[in-house]
Amino acid sequence: MAEKIVSTEIDLSSVMALDLPIFQSLRRLQQAGEVHAKRLARFGGLTPMQLMILQVLAGEARLTASDLSGRVSLTAATLSGMLDRLEERGLLQRQRDDQDRRRQWLLLSEAGRELVQQAPTLLPPEFRQRFAALKDWERHNLTAALLRAAELCGEME
Repeated sequence: MAEKIVSTEIDLSSVMALDLPIFQSLRRLQQAGEVHAKRLARFGGLTPMQLMILQVLAGEARLTASDLSGRVSLTAATLSGMLDRLEERGLLQRQRDDQDRRRQWLLLSEAGRELVQQAPTLLPPEFRQRFAALKDWERHNLTAALLRAAELCGEME
């Protein structure tokens, strides 16, 4: 009886054939994100990342910068600069821990809370409407595919 040999080599030609349509799709997503980022900037001068930081803080009583970094997929160095700018604008506060003075808690200020309540959504309204019109299973599949694609891109910054 002959043994069947299973190839462990990747067929790069089939993967390469998808390069162009994948890149074009990623570019369309990037362009839509850039257009919406300009809309957000007109509202309160926020970037999408700054708004996401504020929204995450709005959902928590308090977070450390390390915890927030993981929640918003930013390195500590990148997040630090954004936190400085948000604090300068009075949208968040840093508070030393009573027991461990090395630990700082991040809290949303009242001005930050008001801004989050009035802010546009992170996703463009047109996308949200079309996404909401999809069947439940399709929304879940699309979300899973986007999350997996992000994983394939590698670690955060």
